[in-house]
Amino acid sequence: MLHSRVPAPARRRSAAAVLIRAGACVLAVAAALLGATAVAHGTGELRIPAAGTATLLRTVLFGALAVHLGGLAATALARSLPDRPETAPRGWAAAASVAGALAAAGQILRLARISDLGLVETYGTREGGLLLLTANGFALAACCAASSRPALAAAPLALVIGAEALRAHPEAYSPAVGAALTVVHLTAASLWCGGLLQVLRTMRLWRRTGPGAARALLGRYARLAGWLYAALAVSGTFSALRRLPPDVVLTSAYGRALLVKLALMAVVSTLALGARRRLASDPDPAVARRRARRELVALAAVVLVSAVLTVVPDPHWLSTR
Repeated sequence: MLHSRVPAPARRRSAAAVLIRAGACVLAVAAALLGATAVAHGTGELRIPAAGTATLLRTVLFGALAVHLGGLAATALARSLPDRPETAPRGWAAAASVAGALAAAGQILRLARISDLGLVETYGTREGGLLLLTANGFALAACCAASSRPALAAAPLALVIGAEALRAHPEAYSPAVGAALTVVHLTAASLWCGGLLQVLRTMRLWRRTGPGAARALLGRYARLAGWLYAALAVSGTFSALRRLPPDVVLTSAYGRALLVKLALMAVVSTLALGARRRLASDPDPAVARRRARRELVALAAVVLVSAVLTVVPDPHWLSTR
């Protein structure tokens, strides 16, 4: 029997890619575990118990929401194309929602430990009850993803977004406004990040059988992403103006993390604009896909920093003390 051998350069490239991905994962975990402590260094703010664990769990939760919700949107875009290939990438939605449910459950256990409460008592707290709602929403979404009607998962995912928006705004000053802004921001971010991931996976599958459909899919996603970007910019700006007093931008953990997020968003914006211009000028969708992959990596970093922002203290007390 003849066995085809992979050329040595291809093996080396494959091994290098595996090492790069592994290193990126290790770096992301380290950033999640140490990020909140790093931005709070020297601010005089109260230490958040198990902040690194909370950040890591919230990064998984945000990522799970993006993969499932964005995947639903990108799948709908792909199905709207008239001359598309019949193939579709293997779904990650059910696994993502299971990961989201486990991340929410982990936050409940963390809350019980740092509060010295039993699980039943933890469920009775505001944050514990909302985290339980989030875990149940993800569990229902996973069940929908495994069923014959996966689009029904949009309803429990909306429940997850609502619960997260309420959990993120326990403050006494206009919590309803903050929750509404978070709903818009989190929905747009999930559709942008998760949608791009699913579009890139679909384009990779279609690169030989339907390059024209792959280009059309990226074009439709790009138009949707433009509206999502506008929603993110508006909701993020109002959230920052509402929550961050100008005099503590550099002296609070929240302000420092927000500056990092803004810098990353500038990088994402540049990469996204470059990918759209390449899509308009180059008939080969592979070129635009490579640029969009860089955009996705930068978006993953934005998700991590967003998780840090949900863990660090509210900066208002620094401004008023």
